Amino acid sequence: MLITFKLFAMLSDHLPQQVDGRSREGNAIVLEVPEGTTVQALIDRFNLPARLVHLVLVNGAYVAPDQRASRDLREGEALAIWPPIAGG
Repeated sequence: MLITFKLFAMLSDHLPQQVDGRSREGNAIVLEVPEGTTVQALIDRFNLPARLVHLVLVNGAYVAPDQRASRDLREGEALAIWPPIAGG
């Protein structure tokens, strides 16, 4: 199944230029993943540092840290991840 995977700010450095023959577009890539792939499985697949995985959204809905290992992704969904952001 196909999903869109988006990484923001410094996390975008973890997104390769190509995955599964598909080219990266900016900070996003369309991925082919098996049914039953969880949010945490993609975090692990791309070796995202836990301390930088702060805001996680699936189709704009927040996924809490304790739900990431059990939240299965579905065809056509978009997973977006932001690091902590400071400023003022």
